[in-house]
Amino acid sequence: MVSRAREDAARPGPDPMDPRVIAAARRRRRRRAITAGVVTLVALAAIGTYVPTTLLAPAASATITVAKPAVAQPAAVSLALPQVGASAVSVMGADDFDGVAGTNGILASSGGNGARPIASISKLITALVVLDAKPLGATDAGPTLTFSKADADLYDKYYVMDCTVQKMNTGSTMSEHDALEVMLVASACNYAEAVSTWAFGSQARFLSAVKTWLKAHNLTGTRLVESTGIDSRNVSTPTDLVAIGKLALANPAVAAIVKMPSLTIPNYGPSSNTNQLLGVDGIDGIKTGTLGQAGACLLFSAVVEIGAAAPITVVGVVLGGDDHASVDVAVKALLGSIRSGFHEVTLVTKGETFGSYATPWKDAAKIVAERTASVLTWSNTPITSTMTTKTIKTGAGGSRVGSVTFVAGKSTVTVPLVLEGSIQGPDDWWRLTHPVELLKKS
Repeated sequence: MVSRAREDAARPGPDPMDPRVIAAARRRRRRRAITAGVVTLVALAAIGTYVPTTLLAPAASATITVAKPAVAQPAAVSLALPQVGASAVSVMGADDFDGVAGTNGILASSGGNGARPIASISKLITALVVLDAKPLGATDAGPTLTFSKADADLYDKYYVMDCTVQKMNTGSTMSEHDALEVMLVASACNYAEAVSTWAFGSQARFLSAVKTWLKAHNLTGTRLVESTGIDSRNVSTPTDLVAIGKLALANPAVAAIVKMPSLTIPNYGPSSNTNQLLGVDGIDGIKTGTLGQAGACLLFSAVVEIGAAAPITVVGVVLGGDDHASVDVAVKALLGSIRSGFHEVTLVTKGETFGSYATPWKDAAKIVAERTASVLTWSNTPITSTMTTKTIKTGAGGSRVGSVTFVAGKSTVTVPLVLEGSIQGPDDWWRLTHPVELLKKS
């Protein structure tokens, strides 16, 4: 082995000038140049594809996170119904609120629906039946009545019965409208009989007309045996009386008269309305009644403010109260409880957050309410909500990205959702340095 190595070392190397050596060297250089060129071309091709691909690839959509809208549900109303006698209450002008209409037009009642004496509320029925035969507009004076001696004698008839009376002289005159004022505002029994006799010729024909009128309005629980209410056989039910109250408000002449705090008849002495609640808590009518063991009665109407919405009209009745003072207190409490049953519920406040957008390149923006919104509801009407949002890649601050809709009974409120902050596209550096994230989402 040693001698072989020595022989190899002693053997002369290839001659660099040998044409064969030169040719081999040239071939090697050519191969290296070609290889380098190919590598360069491949690299250039890769760069030429990579750069425009990453710079021009569509950006990924922002990831959205949403929060379900939460609205506190209002509490159920607890109506303060009178604890004595019988009562019923109805609400008009609240058709947009679920549950206020109640059952058969009655929101709530207490004490049953049996027929009870109605005392001077009878005069309201008398007036409506008279006006059915002798109609008047709200400001019409109507025909002139001339009172006979028989009419004037009614003063003494009812005076000895300890009834409410007002002066009436033989041969004196008064317009139909003014006579109805004395009958309804001052609750004069002698005028109730005189006016009803004038309209129909006799009390018998008047009572026949009452029966026809009651039947026409399906008031099956109501009966009148005379025109004033002094007889306890004049009876009605709470639900019938609520319906009668609505008929009174629908009659322009009656509606105008029953809200008068006092008489306004020229050359006639002053007399206050027997309804001491007029002007209190929106109460604008309708008729009181008092009759011995039958107790104190009040058929009332009131215009109740319930916030931003139009006022509602409440019609109700209390029969068989201990006295008018306690009935008045009960009516005010009932109206207060109805008023408190309407809730102005804030659904959303301006700028309230409902979610967010985020991107892989660290842009982020909140989804917020464009404005404050509320809804007026009755009692514990459920409030539900739905939300819609857009898929976005970019977006300027304040741009709309969806909406939130709230439903409360028959009311629907929609609030736009907008961006707080902005979502911009990725910059070139992020694109070049995050090809995996970019191309995976594009």
